[in-house]
Amino acid sequence: MRRLSLALLAALPAALVLAAVAAAGNGGFAPAPPASPNASRINDAYWLIFAFAAAVFVLVEGALVWFVIRYRRRGRPREAEGPQIHGSTRLELMWTAGPVLILAVIAAFVFYKLPGIKDVPAARAGESMTVKIRAQQFYWQFEYPDGQISIDRMVMPVGEVVRLEVTTPDVAHSWWIPRLGGKIDAIPGRTNTTWFKATKPGVYTGQCAEFCGIQHALMRADVAVVSRADYETFLATHRPSSPAVGQEIFTGTCAKCHGLAGQGDIGPKIAGSALLADPKGLETLLRQGKNKMPAVGKLWSDAQMKAALAYLKEHFGGG
Repeated sequence: MRRLSLALLAALPAALVLAAVAAAGNGGFAPAPPASPNASRINDAYWLIFAFAAAVFVLVEGALVWFVIRYRRRGRPREAEGPQIHGSTRLELMWTAGPVLILAVIAAFVFYKLPGIKDVPAARAGESMTVKIRAQQFYWQFEYPDGQISIDRMVMPVGEVVRLEVTTPDVAHSWWIPRLGGKIDAIPGRTNTTWFKATKPGVYTGQCAEFCGIQHALMRADVAVVSRADYETFLATHRPSSPAVGQEIFTGTCAKCHGLAGQGDIGPKIAGSALLADPKGLETLLRQGKNKMPAVGKLWSDAQMKAALAYLKEHFGGG
């Protein structure tokens, strides 16, 4: 008992430290607070599974501690054989049937919630839209219903159903904004769909959830949920050839490898590069890539390419 008491006493400070870490921002033990109906249903499934897991953990660990104490040596000689206890049919049936019933309850609950997670809900005209998401190394491009585009930040009106079509032309990526729903993979040659309906304004952050290359950690994404009036203002400034798009292309695509000042990072320095004086050569590089540089502009429209080249000319000179 003395050894057990010392072990428990030594474990107490570690438990307090871990509890403090877990309490800070929920410590990653709980999902982010949902801001969309599908995310809420995912959380419901999580908490049901967590409840069963916690109950099983307490039961098993409690039984383990009880057995350690109940059947300790109690002064018997080390060579003495302990009491022999044979199986119990009733107990064996209970620990066989119990897990089966737990799994059946979890499966039934998840399948009940699944349609509300996966299926796009019906909405009145004017209260739903489809946005195309194209994932590329190492940025997200969003294409809105009337042809506007943005890079790395999607802007959506609050309270409207948004259907997402997720594609990629290069390697596998995974779209994930935790507060707005589950992950959906971007797979070359395939279009996957998901949806969300943001219930309140705010900026919801996420990250590519599939390792996609050397700058994977910088492939973040935001969804800014705003009023309908602010959304219309945003659309007016994000035609493919607009200066705002040119700036977003640079900060979301070029700067991640070449630096915000074009000073070079994992990619070469572009400030003052002779290539900037050759717009056709620069366009070829962006569309086809070279060496370790991916073809970031492979699918850009001419208007979008023009916006990127105009931004580079204005800020770094040359072509």
